[in-house]
Amino acid sequence: MAWEVLSAIGTIAFAVSGAIIAMEEEYDIFGVYLLGVVTAFGGGAIRNLLIGVPVSALWEQEFMFQLALISITIVFLFPHKTLGHWNRWGHFFDAIGLSAFAVQGALFAVELGLPVYAAVVAAVLTGSGGGMVRDLLAGRKPLVLKAEIYAVWAAIAGLLISIDVIRTDFMLYALFFAITLLRILSYTYKWKLPTRKILTTS
Repeated sequence: MAWEVLSAIGTIAFAVSGAIIAMEEEYDIFGVYLLGVVTAFGGGAIRNLLIGVPVSALWEQEFMFQLALISITIVFLFPHKTLGHWNRWGHFFDAIGLSAFAVQGALFAVELGLPVYAAVVAAVLTGSGGGMVRDLLAGRKPLVLKAEIYAVWAAIAGLLISIDVIRTDFMLYALFFAITLLRILSYTYKWKLPTRKILTTS
């Protein structure tokens, strides 16, 4: 049950995220739908490639595609004044998508009997892959690589699920809410990983 619910939550959240960024970049309606769908399913496609599952398996998710298209349509028809608050709510949708898909990706790997590191990678790629593709197509630096702590939360979710700390549906939902909250706190309080800048000499 948790698998289907988290898949639906992640699909809606990332479809909305991709659609709004497309509108921010003034894409036409085709671009809005394309970026929304790519954001919602890009992470799963990348994950499938790396863990050996046919990418074509994504086409079996007819209900999820319907959810994505409906979500994009609703966002596209929203009043402009409402969409103007995207800077306030956009990170929230992104946090939900990251958390839901990170948990879903880890569950996917565990069900296939893959080792711990594979489950962690699956969580990170499913949770952040769609957002990376979205940012690249929108001509932006990928959020996961430059901003507040992002993919680390997905990796933690993958680790906890893969070592069997999280077992029941209730614990999966609790983990989903915890990762969402941590992501929100990280961008609210600007938590960042250490960085190093190389100074070039002229």
